[in-house]
Amino acid sequence: MAELKILNMDEIPATEVGWLWYPYIPYGKITIVHGDPGDGKTMMILQLAAILSRGDKLPCDDTEREPIRIIYQTAEDGLGDTIKPRLLVANADCTQIKVIDESEAALSMLDERIEQAIIETGAKVIILDPVQAYIGSQIDMNRANEVRNVLSQLGRVAEKYGCAVILVGHLNKAQGGKANYRGLGSIDFQATARSVLIVGRLKENKEVRVVAHEKSSLAPEGEPIAFELNKETGFVWKGHYDISIDDLLNGISREKKSEQAEKLIMDCLSDGKYQQQLILKKAQNIGISKRVLDEAKKSLGVKSIKEGNGWYWELPEKKEASNC
Repeated sequence: MAELKILNMDEIPATEVGWLWYPYIPYGKITIVHGDPGDGKTMMILQLAAILSRGDKLPCDDTEREPIRIIYQTAEDGLGDTIKPRLLVANADCTQIKVIDESEAALSMLDERIEQAIIETGAKVIILDPVQAYIGSQIDMNRANEVRNVLSQLGRVAEKYGCAVILVGHLNKAQGGKANYRGLGSIDFQATARSVLIVGRLKENKEVRVVAHEKSSLAPEGEPIAFELNKETGFVWKGHYDISIDDLLNGISREKKSEQAEKLIMDCLSDGKYQQQLILKKAQNIGISKRVLDEAKKSLGVKSIKEGNGWYWELPEKKEASNC
């Protein structure tokens, strides 16, 4: 039995969280990146690894950084015929990217080799892709007590060495449910991770994929970021993209949301002016952001009119056709 030890909070030093990529991936913590097969999550992770290996700026982040070492483990793709070619295309410094040899024994999250490899290489990032392959053969992914124990031990290693641990996983096949129940296995995966990201593609433009924050425990959620994958130009970061998690999971694009916003405005204003607050509330109820609503308002030429203490929206007056 463990000896009882009482800690006084006044004696515990306050520390700040360090960031690999603010606010998406913290140092010393576990981050989960998941998405449906084929939606580009591994490609995105390899692109990030390539950037970090060179010490370049990350997407939508102007932070100056030095090159860092990365441990990348995969149980799905060949190192020589898939991972290495992708890293070369991404201009990675492959001397900075390390792999724990699993030829004699498969790796698991509780494997002592993870901590040994971090010490030996000085790696600041370790990526396990996919998480299902590294949970351990004796661990039931659907049992909360088993999952939490494994992740807690892995988290302690991450915190001890200030290393960002990134777990890449597949979403389950359930449709229409809450985003945090789409990850495979116990909900404790999402509960234990300090940051959870979802990668999805748009149904109307399948070359465009988006990475969005599902959970952020240590900072405000980051804005979604889009990237494009096509045969002509390869991988290209596209910048911030306005989309909700639910819309991303359903493949609904910003353009589709703009159409919905315009229809909502036209329906509300069809009989004349309409209270602004009521339109905002209706938009929020169907998942339309204020930014998209404002863009639709501008596109339609809607006017804002103040009456008393309230604001109203009104369609522009139609100009009569000229007889000339």
